[in-house]
Amino acid sequence: MNASSRNARRIVRDIAHARAGDKGNTSNVSVWVYDPADFELLKKTLTSERIKRAFPHLIRGEVTRYELEHLHGLNFVMREALEGGVNRSLNLDSHGKSWSYLLLGLPVDEGP
Repeated sequence: MNASSRNARRIVRDIAHARAGDKGNTSNVSVWVYDPADFELLKKTLTSERIKRAFPHLIRGEVTRYELEHLHGLNFVMREALEGGVNRSLNLDSHGKSWSYLLLGLPVDEGP
């Protein structure tokens, strides 16, 4: 591994993958680590508060996180996060799957 790749900032996509869905104005995203050894890092990185803070203009409601310890995954339910829902929004892609992309693009919190 060269020096630049060791110092490169990782994003959630480097350690996990996600699946999402939506119902009305609520998005549901599950994030699963590739390696169970990264689960604690994922829990530290993706908190309800951080997600709400990262996307204040997109999430108008509550963000709830559920931990699935035995499956090494996190499930997030984001209310009022789809601009009124798929059928009410003028946005071309307000589906829940867009949230997978956004969450996987957040930097990994590798601090102490």
